[in-house]
Amino acid sequence: MSERGSGVPSGTHGTASGATRGAGGARPGVGEGRRWLDPAVVARLAHLDVRARLVVEGFIAGMHRSPFHGFSVEFAEHRPYMPGDPLKNLDWKVLAKSDRYLVKQYTEETNLRAHLLLDLSGSMGFRSERASLSKLEYARSLAAALAYLMIGQQDAVGTLLFAEHPMQYVPPRSVRSHLDVVLKTLSQGEPTGRTRLGPVLHELAERIKRRGLVVLLSDLLDTPSAVLSGLQHFRHRHHEVIVFHVLDPDEIEFPYTHASTFVDMETGAQLTTEPWEIAARYREQLEAWRGNYARACREQRIDYVPLDTRTPFDRALLAYLEKRATLL
Repeated sequence: MSERGSGVPSGTHGTASGATRGAGGARPGVGEGRRWLDPAVVARLAHLDVRARLVVEGFIAGMHRSPFHGFSVEFAEHRPYMPGDPLKNLDWKVLAKSDRYLVKQYTEETNLRAHLLLDLSGSMGFRSERASLSKLEYARSLAAALAYLMIGQQDAVGTLLFAEHPMQYVPPRSVRSHLDVVLKTLSQGEPTGRTRLGPVLHELAERIKRRGLVVLLSDLLDTPSAVLSGLQHFRHRHHEVIVFHVLDPDEIEFPYTHASTFVDMETGAQLTTEPWEIAARYREQLEAWRGNYARACREQRIDYVPLDTRTPFDRALLAYLEKRATLL
């Protein structure tokens, strides 16, 4: 597979379905909730905030316990009991052993600070006939669900949209009202321009000063060495990183059988060929390309999660929760 644009048969790509609101205002029950993890169902919802809520509620419906919690606390030190101190904070074990009235003092455990980096480059607009969402709409919906989940856990979340250059940026905050700001930002922008992941990632690694979790949602259709160098920059600055590598199923399986003209959605370059002549070599190179990303990310202790736009959203949400559990 080429390191640059995605080969796309002319006439096969289009915009994601406009969607009707449908059951967008209804809260799903436990039995039906998990259907909202299906991208084909989510595609029918026009509003990003509704998508985010129903995806997360569907995810929680399949879990043994809710991932939501308040701020956790950890023990810091003892101090002498003062009149008016809550008796629940009195250390009864110390009292029983020493007759000393000491109160346990706690500090709030610092919750996560996360940045969601969403790729808006031209190739992210591709949607094959077999998919219900374009790569951008899938990544946008996933980013919105992650933001909803993070805010619910009282984590601070921010977002940045980029194509050839960084575009809109929202700094991380953990207050509930901040979710509206993040979702509004994620809903803006159409796929445009070329992918320049390497320079963008280097710039963002310098901009994001405070260490935290960086979540990249992209098709990674750029020179792999440049992309990996940018990701390594984040690790050098002690950020944790998750890469959600989003592709269309046709980009993975290459199911074309008739003479086709493939169009690079970022440069407009065209190639007319008989797909059967190149299919085997294409699939071989694509697997090697994805394997290279997986191997290099593993070496840098970066979580690499390959997805296609038909993958249920719970796979990505679970990957995030597993990563979060290692950080707190």
